[in-house]
Amino acid sequence: MTDPIHISCPACQAKNRIPAAKLSASPTCGVCKAQLLPEAPFDISEAQLNKHLKNDELPLLVDFWAPWCGPCRMMAPQFAEAARQMSPKVRFAKLDTEQHQAVGNRFQIRGIPLIILFENGREIARQAGAMDTRSIVGWVSQHLKG
Repeated sequence: MTDPIHISCPACQAKNRIPAAKLSASPTCGVCKAQLLPEAPFDISEAQLNKHLKNDELPLLVDFWAPWCGPCRMMAPQFAEAARQMSPKVRFAKLDTEQHQAVGNRFQIRGIPLIILFENGREIARQAGAMDTRSIVGWVSQHLKG
């Protein structure tokens, strides 16, 4: 990647244009100065997800979860560690399906935890069930090849 890429800010949702060579230099939002590529998963709503899918040119992995879900809580630290390992090549977000129930129908969610990998606004892969860090990183890497 040599051209600038577009990334939505995880804090204010502003669309930012970042030179690809600067992705590993901890770029910040031009509007609110928040970190654009945090090493930790960020919380996202359905409306925010829509903006990211529309604007972002980096892959986005979303963990669809709920606070009452034991496997979701078990996977949370594994997901966070995978985010740390894969930043800045992939961004990681968490969407609480209890707070945003409409996403269940929209994405045909039948069980959680569910991770969906998006690239250029399109779903490219999904995986249901709790996974460890190594499995998450391997799964994402496998689907982003090519």
